[in-house]
Amino acid sequence: MCHDYDAHPPIRPVVGAAVDHRDLVLTADDGNMFLAYEAYAEGGGNTGIVILPDVRGIYPFYNELAVRLAEAGHDAVTIDYFGRTAGRHIRSEDFPFREHVDQTTFEGVRLDVAAAVELLHEDRPDRKVFTLGFCFGGSSSWQQAANGHGLAGAIGFYGVPGRENRPLGAPSSIALATKMECPILALIGGDDASIPPEMVEEFDQALTKAGVEHEIHVYPNAPHSFFDRAQEQFAEESADAWKRVLAFIDRYS
Repeated sequence: MCHDYDAHPPIRPVVGAAVDHRDLVLTADDGNMFLAYEAYAEGGGNTGIVILPDVRGIYPFYNELAVRLAEAGHDAVTIDYFGRTAGRHIRSEDFPFREHVDQTTFEGVRLDVAAAVELLHEDRPDRKVFTLGFCFGGSSSWQQAANGHGLAGAIGFYGVPGRENRPLGAPSSIALATKMECPILALIGGDDASIPPEMVEEFDQALTKAGVEHEIHVYPNAPHSFFDRAQEQFAEESADAWKRVLAFIDRYS
């Protein structure tokens, strides 16, 4: 598991920012109906962000992150992974997410991301759209760069680039490098045992060989899930990571 249920993003709210937000249900092309949360800047953001949560699926941390992105001028949609197996009810802290994570599929996540991308294109068909994910969602975000969404960029926090079959049927992000169609940003804790340095290097080399523009930044002493307000000792790393996210979005918008 990544962030606790009551965790908060380590980002200061923008005082005076005009942001609207709402819960909604999206429908994928296979008929799956799933929970989502949209936050949008006043007048609509010039860019759109699809947020892919960690293994818990949709919960407050990622909805709050959508609001922070909207305050920065980017319309954002957080999606849930579990419409096919858990329905569309709002989840409590004791939701048994792991049994549902084990049933998610590469194709299902692709279809759900496509529905969120379509929503962000409804009013602005030409706007740039990015994915932004964490842990399970971090590697899923990179995978979407190879899934035909026409993304402007794919951002992942502490995804595991060498992990296969997570979700079911997924090649590793390393294996997908030759199919990626947009720039990649990877933000990784150097003290994260699930992402050894040699795996990070292999991902870097695969992206370089494939000609994919990318930035991989490792924070030497940071653990998995360092991007969390409760992790006060990593506030500097979190602030730097947020700046890199916003700079990446601006660069490729």
